[in-house]
Amino acid sequence: MVVKIGIVKSGNIGTSPVLELLLDERADRPNIDVRVFSSGAKMNPEQVEEVVPKVKDFDPDFCVFISPNPGAPGPAKARELLSEGDIPAFVIGDAPGKGKKDEMDEQGIGYIIVMADPMIGARREWLDPTEMASFNADVIKVLAATGAYRLVQETFDKIIADVDAGKDVELPKLIITADKAVEAGGFANPYAKAKAYAAYEICGNLAKLDTKGCFMMKDYKDFLPVVAAAHEMARVAANLATEAREIEKSNDTVMRTPHMGDGSIGSKVELISKPQ
Repeated sequence: MVVKIGIVKSGNIGTSPVLELLLDERADRPNIDVRVFSSGAKMNPEQVEEVVPKVKDFDPDFCVFISPNPGAPGPAKARELLSEGDIPAFVIGDAPGKGKKDEMDEQGIGYIIVMADPMIGARREWLDPTEMASFNADVIKVLAATGAYRLVQETFDKIIADVDAGKDVELPKLIITADKAVEAGGFANPYAKAKAYAAYEICGNLAKLDTKGCFMMKDYKDFLPVVAAAHEMARVAANLATEAREIEKSNDTVMRTPHMGDGSIGSKVELISKPQ
């Protein structure tokens, strides 16, 4: 059986650029077929209303909506549209989505909330395309190296396995904290685990500075140092995440969970070994 997965992207968070790639890292997984529908950088209700129906035309076994702030007008409209059909659906969002989890429960929609997927410093005086890309690269490094992405991968793969086995889809209700991320990261060295934990927490907390600089301050002389500080935190977090992985590499204890030839998840630790 081939499991059909529909993904709707609206706006961008750090998980967005690699989401479908986490499911098929070598582009040869035989048991899934994925389609991605996007509204681009904008996430207003009018864009969402145009894009979401297209995923239903694909007739997926389940679908996912990923965006910043699931409570914003555009994502809220997407949740409304997805709740109206009979296709199992869940949302992937950043920390503000935690406050909407009860509402999503009522709508019959699942959720994955990535607490360390932070808001960017979206001030015109600060954010140009280069800074935007650099920030997202740092966030991707943190989410990858700490274990957050692996937890997203495992959550998807459980749903895929259930669909493949003819079971009803159990929608996720997952809030990815630092504890859950580093547990999925499979760190063998306690210092590596501590660095990964610190990286995740820093990345989550920098969103508070970006929120302050973007929404609570008016004078550019005041908010520019604040958003710049937030982006410096992202850089430091990425460095810590890299250091954590380097420690594991030096001990030959990096956990790898590739998809196998039948689509199942393999596992290995030692570099010179084959996944089982």
